[in-house]
Amino acid sequence: MAFGVGNYFWSAWGGAIFFISAILDRADGELARVADRATPGGHWYDLACDMIVNVLVFLGIGVGLREQMGWWGPVMGGVAGLSVGVTFLIVFRLHALGTHPSTAFKLPIYFDLDDSLFLVSFCAWLKILLPLLVASAIAAPLFLIIVLRRSRQVASQAGSNPVPCTTSPRREQIPGSNAV
Repeated sequence: MAFGVGNYFWSAWGGAIFFISAILDRADGELARVADRATPGGHWYDLACDMIVNVLVFLGIGVGLREQMGWWGPVMGGVAGLSVGVTFLIVFRLHALGTHPSTAFKLPIYFDLDDSLFLVSFCAWLKILLPLLVASAIAAPLFLIIVLRRSRQVASQAGSNPVPCTTSPRREQIPGSNAV
């Protein structure tokens, strides 16, 4: 909601809240894995909350920029938010097929797609949410197209027997990692 107000004070607070939220979100997942207390239900709940928050952040940024961009602000926020939301739905599907997105998309080990969203906070603090929104409205749909293509390849390789993936992979579980 803070991003949707449309002034620097609330955008800066929104950036701070989003930043702290992202750190705590990452920390609770790591703590659950380290303590061996991760559960499938907790994992799916975490993914669903991440999806909702990230979609709403982009919608909020778009609404907050409506005075500068007119109706293009909410439209671009909607495009970016919808693309992020659909990308998360594909991530859900990959997890259901037993594949972690980091492995499927050949991302660096321990890089989570959410890590890129830390930029939102910095852009809010630096008063550059407008360029962020324009870039996101272009890049998020393009990334979604890449994700769709890659997920089809992964799904066809996985066959018709889905295996539940309950947590993020540990280094030793990732093919090609050099863990001992």
